[in-house]
This record gives sequence, C-alpha cells and structure tokens, in this order.
Amino acid sequence: MTRRDFLAALPALFLRPGEPFFFVQAADPQFGMFAANQGFEQETTNFEFLIATANRLRPAFLIVCGDLVNRPGDPAQIAEYLRIAAHCKVPFHNVPGNHDLGNEPTRESLAAWRKRFGPDYYTFRAGDVAAIVLNSVLLHAPKNVPEELARQEAWFKAELEKARREGLRAVVFQHHPWFFQDPAEPDRYENIPLERRRPWLDRMRQHGVTHVFAGHSHRNGLARYGGLEIVITGPIGKPLGPDPSGFRIVIVRSAGIEHRYFGMGEIPNRIEL
Repeated sequence: MTRRDFLAALPALFLRPGEPFFFVQAADPQFGMFAANQGFEQETTNFEFLIATANRLRPAFLIVCGDLVNRPGDPAQIAEYLRIAAHCKVPFHNVPGNHDLGNEPTRESLAAWRKRFGPDYYTFRAGDVAAIVLNSVLLHAPKNVPEELARQEAWFKAELEKARREGLRAVVFQHHPWFFQDPAEPDRYENIPLERRRPWLDRMRQHGVTHVFAGHSHRNGLARYGGLEIVITGPIGKPLGPDPSGFRIVIVRSAGIEHRYFGMGEIPNRIEL
C-alpha cells in the first residue's frame, strides 16, 4: 500500500463500531462499449462524473464491481480508466469482471489483472463491516484455472469464519449476480452455474451475510435467498435496459443496510445518515 492509499483509507478504518456510514457502489464503466471500441468519450464523461461525485459526497469508500473496460487487455481503455480513477480522493476498490479477465479467465489474464489492479479477491474493512470481494469470473467459468477457484473457495471460507469470530457484518461484492429471480433458475451467461451457486449461497447465509452487491447485467435488479439479498446495480457506463447510467448509494446503520440507485441527473447534494 502506498502512502497515498494508506491516507485515503484512514476515514474508513477509523469509523467507530456501530457508527453509521455510507458507500458508493458502481458497476460496468466498460470503457469502449458505447462506441464499439472505436473510442470512449462517453465513458470518460460518465466515469469522471462518478469520481467527482464521490469526491464531493465523501463516502467511506467507492467500489466498482467489474467490467472496467470493454475489450480485455485493451491498453488505451485501461489507461483511461486508471487515469480518471487516480483522481479519487476516497478509498477506492476494483472488482474484476468478465470483460477484464475474459469470459474464461486464464493464468495470463489473472496475472495481468493482478499486476495492474492488485488482488482479484480480497477483504477490506469499513467500520464493523468486513467487505469481501470475490472474483465471480472464476466462479462462472473456472475450466482453465480450476486451482485458482479452489484457492478462492478456501480463502472465502476462512474470511467468513474470521468475520464471524470478530463480530463483523460480512457484505460481499462481485461482478456476476448469483441469480436474477429464482435461485434454481437455469445456468446462463448472466448468472453463476448451479453447481457452485447453491453451495456458496448456503455458506453465505449460514455465516450471516445479508447482502451481495453485483453488476454485469447493465440494469438494476433485486433477488432474495432467504435473508440474503442479491443487489444488482445498473451501469455507470452504457445501459442495456430501462435504468439510466448511474450508481448506488448504500447506507450502513446498526439496524441494517438500505440502498438506492441514482441516475446521473438525480444525485443528492448530501447523504443524511
């Protein structure tokens, strides 16, 4: 961690236990999508707005849930994303998506992500919340790197146990949603395959995880698995449904978690806790 990263993380690290706070979750900036990889002017405008808004509102952290770029490994798209992200003045976290690693990740694509962005799954803390970031691309299509999925699974079990021992609330962030409406729905491009979906969902529910925040579909959605809420957030980039480009503001209080998606033209002036 650089000195700049350490200083940026201090507000989230020193929230008092039980103190309310809020964070911003965005998804799918996907630089290059609007213009089919012929440019990224619109993505630049949208992402600069996100960073400027985070700098103004001062959330505990900002997290971007995957598909940072449209074409995996594209140097210009990656450079533009990183150029703008460098102006963020609050703790900032990246999550890998399938457009970052490829639909079927490889050792090479994972190594490239880790070199540019850091770990592809990790935990950070904000107040009494353990924020657990998963690499859902491994969960969706692990055939090229099954050993990487096994390592992530063992790590995830340990992190859930650690959060429970320390009395923390565990909240999960990833790119793919586990499912959209029915936990038994058929496998498809947009969700996590059933063979891994049910065991991982059951593990989270057993460990008291209440929320999973995801993206991927470029539209908003909500689903439930018992007490576990699956929150699908629309894109800061190009929409593929009725929801405009925007992001989600999540308020964490001792009584629970509430959230709302805001289009770019309806951002509040301040967040009331």
